[in-house]
Amino acid sequence: MDSPHGAALSAEDFGLKGPRGWAFQGVGFTAGPGSLVAVEGPSGSGRTCLLLALTGRMRSTQGHAVAGGERLPGRLAAVREFSALGPVPGVSELDPSFTVAEHLRERALLRRRFDGSLRSLLRPRAERAATARAAIDTALEAAGLDLADLPKAERTSVRDLERLEALRLSVALALMGRPRLLAVDDTDLKLSAADRALAWELLRALAAGGTTVLAVCSEAPEDALSVRTRPAAGTDAPADDITTGKETADAIAETGRA
Repeated sequence: MDSPHGAALSAEDFGLKGPRGWAFQGVGFTAGPGSLVAVEGPSGSGRTCLLLALTGRMRSTQGHAVAGGERLPGRLAAVREFSALGPVPGVSELDPSFTVAEHLRERALLRRRFDGSLRSLLRPRAERAATARAAIDTALEAAGLDLADLPKAERTSVRDLERLEALRLSVALALMGRPRLLAVDDTDLKLSAADRALAWELLRALAAGGTTVLAVCSEAPEDALSVRTRPAAGTDAPADDITTGKETADAIAETGRA
């Protein structure tokens, strides 16, 4: 896949404090374009909040970060323009009632509606359909998802996908926007050792192709730039729970679309 040039990432004393305490704090690192950055730590250590803050979906409260030359938290909307979310529970989850084809068509339609130029919207229907199909095929190839291998091909329901297949579909949907920065939550959750290796192989290939990849995990591969998070001290709940559910939705709504 001919990926756009990745977005460099850096953070200095970066932190976010929620209503019940710190989600994460004191994060610092530097990663060049096309890096594979693994946000490593136990559940409850603020990994998801850090991912959302670095992609412009949540507003940090301490220090600063720079993504693709845009300083956070000031330039949230600008970072959202070139970043995309893979699977993030409660934010960008797949709909289990949809088929794979329905998810792909919906994403293609949304991209044409909100990201396309007026000129592209006025092109003949057959030309628009061919462009959408090409974008879908390119994203599926980059994500390593072969529809022919699914139980009912593109008519397979999301609820019938294996965990790794669902991860690949989520990544494919994100790649349709040709992001410079791709963020994936719970990369290694509920994966066998073999599937975990395949998931990291996918993300490693995307980074090698030029897209900066930010991946939350419980254990980072040796070749990734590891950014560790720790459970926040002095809080009443695990850090990942500080801004989950409605609080996460409210926080994202304050900064714009996911």
